[in-house]
Amino acid sequence: MVLVSFMPRGESSRFPPRLWPSRWSWENYHELLARRLIDGAWFDYRIVPALWNSLAVAALSTLLGLLLTVPAGYAFAKLRFRGRERLLQLLVGALVVPGQVAMLPLFLIFKELGLVNSYAGVILPSLAGIFAILFVRQAALSIPDEMLDAARLDGASERRIFVQIVLPLLAPITVTLALFMFLGSWNDFLWPLIVLADQHLYTLPVAVAAISREHAADGELMMAAAVVTTLPVLILFVPLQRYYISGLLGGSVKG
Repeated sequence: MVLVSFMPRGESSRFPPRLWPSRWSWENYHELLARRLIDGAWFDYRIVPALWNSLAVAALSTLLGLLLTVPAGYAFAKLRFRGRERLLQLLVGALVVPGQVAMLPLFLIFKELGLVNSYAGVILPSLAGIFAILFVRQAALSIPDEMLDAARLDGASERRIFVQIVLPLLAPITVTLALFMFLGSWNDFLWPLIVLADQHLYTLPVAVAAISREHAADGELMMAAAVVTTLPVLILFVPLQRYYISGLLGGSVKG
């Protein structure tokens, strides 16, 4: 993908195929990212605005999703309230229902609420994911009840217990879940395609798909778009990978 993105236009479709660029060229990135004057009007592929749109949507979805799912997962694991087991069974049962089944009724609801063609319509469905709640719940089950009971005996409120005891213990799981949420929102294509009609609001996957409809034969340009789409995720993953790995392995080792 990276090598083709630096090839001159048309070189990737030649036969026999080349594995290495005959010369390194930035023209694909320049055409993709730069604005230019064509017939007296400014033209660009709107990749840069779509990049910022995706960053904003993914960051908000991740932050708001964590604020909802981490306390909910802890509550299902450690707090006793009426109907907890029944509600948990309902969530587990709903987990097997494909998300595509709910898209049409969800779109009709959002249309009535005036949330179509807005970022709120893109973000809201992903905030309280069932998988995220169950993911946090499984991690919170490993927290000793004795530790929480000792804090309660010392007079600590439930809020203080959650903030000062539970959250530090769930830090690796929270970072892992944040990466899952960010990647899910960043790569989401179908729902933003349905909800967003204005191309000024397009997220990056939708913008790249719009470009591919007109430039499907321009392999070098499309590979440059793929690199632009992938690079921010790699930049995010590399510094957080140790938390990600420890979060995934946290439930498999008893310490």
